[in-house]
Amino acid sequence: MKKQAILAFIFVFALSFVHDSAQAQGEVLNLQGYNKQPYHFGFILGMNTMNFSVKPIDNVGQHKWSKDQVPDLPNADFYRVLAVTASASPGFSVGILGNLRLMKFLDLRFIPTLSFGSRTLNYSILATGMVGAHVDVGSAFVVHKKVSSIYLTFPLLLKYRSWRKGNYGAYFIGGINYAIDLAAIKKTKRGTVPGAIKLSPHDVSIEIGAGFDFYNTYFKLGIEAKMIYGLKNLMVDDKTIYSESINQLHSKIFMLSFTFE
Repeated sequence: MKKQAILAFIFVFALSFVHDSAQAQGEVLNLQGYNKQPYHFGFILGMNTMNFSVKPIDNVGQHKWSKDQVPDLPNADFYRVLAVTASASPGFSVGILGNLRLMKFLDLRFIPTLSFGSRTLNYSILATGMVGAHVDVGSAFVVHKKVSSIYLTFPLLLKYRSWRKGNYGAYFIGGINYAIDLAAIKKTKRGTVPGAIKLSPHDVSIEIGAGFDFYNTYFKLGIEAKMIYGLKNLMVDDKTIYSESINQLHSKIFMLSFTFE
């Protein structure tokens, strides 16, 4: 689904540039002078796909963890982590938008956004020397750890616009983003169940993407696709197998958004 959305976006993005100029000249231009306004406001609705970029510790399969470090699994003499992967899940985003015109084709945008979503960490684990009867001695199994997030983000972005052709236009966008994970803060205050993944509630990200604008009679509709890459290691070391087997854990989010300005 993600690849199809990106391909569809690239296709429409290309169409905005090859739009016949003669036809554009015959169109009724909506919102003339809109891009000359010093500032304007709007709101966004979006769909996101949250994921993690995972880097396990070196030689992760050679490390051993005791039962005390695996509080939510059956008893064993020790455990090994064979691999750690991440799975993405869909979510949604809402936000408000402020746009400041810097120069002819360059705008500064501030878009406080609330994003809901989740992702899953998948641990392939080998247990050896079982005492209980739930898992056979020397058996391998996969533990799925779902991590839900509610991000309050404050992105500050630069938008570089193309020439407007009729009622269409294209642009590139990029900048920095400070994010607070409200779900992680809530877990910290209330405590977590044994074996739960603990994440830092604060992150700094870079955003990069592109989009296209449609100038309608009463408003401008924007369709935008972008990637958000977290710069901070989010994993909190709680001395369990789940945190100590990961060296670096970074947020990675794809967002398809619709802006109404």
